[in-house]
Amino acid sequence: MRRVFLLLPVVFGMCAAACAQAAPSDAQTLQAILTEVRALRQDLRVSLNRTQTMQILLARFQLQEGAIARSSDRLNNARQKLLDTHVQQKELALEVKRLEDALSSAENPQQQTDIQDRVKHATSELEIAGNIEQQQQTTEIQAEHELRTEQDKLSALEAQLDELIRSMGNSGEQSGTNRP
Repeated sequence: MRRVFLLLPVVFGMCAAACAQAAPSDAQTLQAILTEVRALRQDLRVSLNRTQTMQILLARFQLQEGAIARSSDRLNNARQKLLDTHVQQKELALEVKRLEDALSSAENPQQQTDIQDRVKHATSELEIAGNIEQQQQTTEIQAEHELRTEQDKLSALEAQLDELIRSMGNSGEQSGTNRP
């Protein structure tokens, strides 16, 4: 019995020592877990921000592609109108030449007067077509400039997307190396 009484303080002393050693170990483990949770939370925030940025850039990219398509259509239309005007000018020039040839071979004064009126009218239409051509060339130049501007904007968006993708890859490598 005496041994039991002597053994009892020793057992309680060992339990107290064991509990005292376990407490700091538990506190260190909890602190490490808390640090890891905070790091994961920060990584999640960064990842969500990048995802949102990526979605915004992709939406802007799609809108910019639409703007390029519209600009390209305007340029194609301007070029087609300019081509049509060139064809019309050639036809009018041929008509003026044909009428001038007919004027030189006309024998009667009434025919000459009639042909001269037609030459004046065709020459006037040729002048108008020349003015229209100048306007259409200006429109074509503006459409080319607009298309180049829209393409530059698209290139800038592509660069931003590439940079974001690179940064996502780099952060994934970094977070993988930081983890135990």
